[in-house]
Amino acid sequence: MKLHHQIFIAMLLAALAGSLTHPDTTLLGLPLLASYDLIGSLFINALKMVVVPLIVTAIIGGIVGVGDGKNLGRMGLKTVALYLTTSLMAVLVGLMVVNLFTPGVVDGTPAKDMLGLAKDTDNVLASIEGRGAGDFTEILKQMLPPNLIAAAANGQMLGLIVFSLLFGFFLRTEDSPAGQSLRNIIEGIYQVIIKITMLIIRFTPLGVFGLIAATVTRTGLDAIEPLAWFFLTVILALAFHALVFMPALVFLLARRSPLRHLQAMTPALLTAFSSASSAATLPLTMDCVQKRSGVSKRSSSFVLPLGATVNMDGTALYECVAAMFIAQAYGMDLSLATQFMIVITALLTSIGVASIPAASLVAITVILAAIGLPAEALGLILVTDRVLDMFRTAVNVWGDSVVTVLLARSEGEEQVLSLPVAEMEAQAPERAHIGEDQG
Repeated sequence: MKLHHQIFIAMLLAALAGSLTHPDTTLLGLPLLASYDLIGSLFINALKMVVVPLIVTAIIGGIVGVGDGKNLGRMGLKTVALYLTTSLMAVLVGLMVVNLFTPGVVDGTPAKDMLGLAKDTDNVLASIEGRGAGDFTEILKQMLPPNLIAAAANGQMLGLIVFSLLFGFFLRTEDSPAGQSLRNIIEGIYQVIIKITMLIIRFTPLGVFGLIAATVTRTGLDAIEPLAWFFLTVILALAFHALVFMPALVFLLARRSPLRHLQAMTPALLTAFSSASSAATLPLTMDCVQKRSGVSKRSSSFVLPLGATVNMDGTALYECVAAMFIAQAYGMDLSLATQFMIVITALLTSIGVASIPAASLVAITVILAAIGLPAEALGLILVTDRVLDMFRTAVNVWGDSVVTVLLARSEGEEQVLSLPVAEMEAQAPERAHIGEDQG
């Protein structure tokens, strides 16, 4: 059975199991919720275990394979331009949809009093206390951490990416026998990490079951009802961006079938949905893009690690819709200037705050402060945040993969999405070093 079929079945079984259990349900004296959490945590921990060595070896290997400095600069500019464009369009889509449905207004009345604040608002505010616009300076500091190992251990991937880019750039220019030996060692480590990753991926259905079952057990479906319009507005906006705008880019710019790419990325998207973590999904994303979509290691290892850290289409869209919804619910006058402020702040925060804990919630508090609303207003949307986090993470991963395809096609990679998935996977070993022969 194909992996994505296994994952889909696991999601259905998990939803059923979660709906039949409560947080205090036990089986043979063991709490089921704790069992779900254990399974899900082991899977996520296993994926995160390979993220750091995968990012380092993939980026260094990708930079070494790019070729001369001119090619590297060209690819870098293309990547940044594509990421900024897709993120901006995501925010504008969110703005359009939230203005169309106005979920924060019910029967002409602001919905603040009808909704009420979530019970755990104080706890969430305490967890992000002291964070805000000042975090942008911290992000800059993260790019050059004094202790690289400590930064990586704390999940600050920007420093790791910058170091890997510098290391790869200068290793590419080292022509001595020692330099060639080091390149061979890094390539060998990369291949071993890929094999470990593939072992972990075999257990994806089991991990997905634990993650989804735990989420459904905790939240159920009733939690969504008080915020149904807001929930549907976010889902519709995410769907439009992911299923209309992004496929249009693949069709018009890459000249390839969006459905073919969607089929190739299904395992990674289902895992992203289940885990709600772009970083944890990165190993599987790279595997799908290289083996199932046919993108070279040269392009994917350059674009995807950066995208998993700074490119957050779904998060940017969600931040915009959430801020607009809260403003509507408070009866705020949403002038063009106010909406422009929300768009710009959502775009910047989705890039700059992506690597810190509770990223989207921090970003939303920054936006609320920018338009003059209290941070406590965040309590209006907390009930649905976990479920929507799963959707927007899948959109984040989908956006990363689309940008990778666009870049690869712009670099002349004709093999991208040129064959059915089964044939592409069968030919994957033959394409393993295609990026190293280009440039």
